Amino acid sequence: MAWRVLEHAGQTWNVSLAAEKGPSSSQWNLVVSFRSTDQARRSVWAPYPFTSSSKAALFAQADRLSTKDLQELLAARLA
Repeated sequence: MAWRVLEHAGQTWNVSLAAEKGPSSSQWNLVVSFRSTDQARRSVWAPYPFTSSSKAALFAQADRLSTKDLQELLAARLA
């Protein structure tokens, strides 16, 4: 299930979140997944500069992301 749905360049994108942690790191990093709803079903993964030692705190930070922030992140990855 999508965390959010947004429009960009005439396409609808389902947005999901993931927390990623490297093997020698104590910090969780936020990764955003964008999946188009068109027939191509394009997927774009993008790291976002949020880190935390707690996954719950990381997702709480992510809840404050605006639609504009997400659209800009997607546009940068598609460029």
